[in-house]
Amino acid sequence: MTDVTLVGLRVVREVAATGSFSEAAASLGYTQSAVSRQVKVVESAVGAALFERKARGVTPTEAGVAFARHAADVLSSLDAAVREVGALRRHVTGRVTFGAIPAAAASLVPRALARLAAEHPRLTVDFVEDSTPGLLRRLRSNRLDIAVVGVCAGPQEHDLDGLRQETLLEDDLRVALPRRHPLATRSLVRADELRHENWIVESTADGSPSYGAWPTLVQPAIAHQARAWSTRLGMVAAGLGVCLLPGMAVPSAPADVRVVRVEDRHWQGRATLAVTKEQRSAETGAAVAALREQAAELR
Repeated sequence: MTDVTLVGLRVVREVAATGSFSEAAASLGYTQSAVSRQVKVVESAVGAALFERKARGVTPTEAGVAFARHAADVLSSLDAAVREVGALRRHVTGRVTFGAIPAAAASLVPRALARLAAEHPRLTVDFVEDSTPGLLRRLRSNRLDIAVVGVCAGPQEHDLDGLRQETLLEDDLRVALPRRHPLATRSLVRADELRHENWIVESTADGSPSYGAWPTLVQPAIAHQARAWSTRLGMVAAGLGVCLLPGMAVPSAPADVRVVRVEDRHWQGRATLAVTKEQRSAETGAAVAALREQAAELR
């Protein structure tokens, strides 16, 4: 059986299926003489005639029927093996350490992680939540592979030199209001309409919240500070004030909170970035791709 090749298997299967050397040759892209030669090689290897030659084509012998059936099984198994190996090559294995700001962790990142798990089930993901400065420090000290951070447009507020950046969302800030707030029935409010509101802002260790009051307001009234998004939104739902909410986190708002857009020509906007080292591993590249795909669905 050492003389039986994959080409021989394919030729015998095709001749048996078409009942013709010429049709098998046309189907496989061979010459008729090449098909005839391959059949003779296989017949010699198995020690039996596989086809009975007739005036109009050929008919498989009993041995030919059996051999063609097994040839089809072997070729089918081989094709399945090639497909499986190809799929394994596309699947990324290993480990990736993933960090995100709380706003991204509210909706964007969990959905991206779910996509990543479905597409690369053998990839292990470690996750950490932190502020943008904290995430960038972790990234530079090799404690993170990818950081999902928020930056304002205009002058650079964070040191991103030497890091690879990909914009996921040009994310507009919105305002979360109690359900019975006078502005809650509106879809759009002007920034100056928010100047007398009581603001619930983010509390951070260094005292510089990423989500304070509306950026262009002068001396806003700060009613409460809380670190967690869920706490700030809970305070809004209870009527204790209003808070900022990025567009990507809107799906996380509870039922008693209304989210409205803000019109402000003096504000340049905010973006959500995926930041990595300049050279990305296959694991990091897969994570960025999952973020990119999920962000596209949130736009």
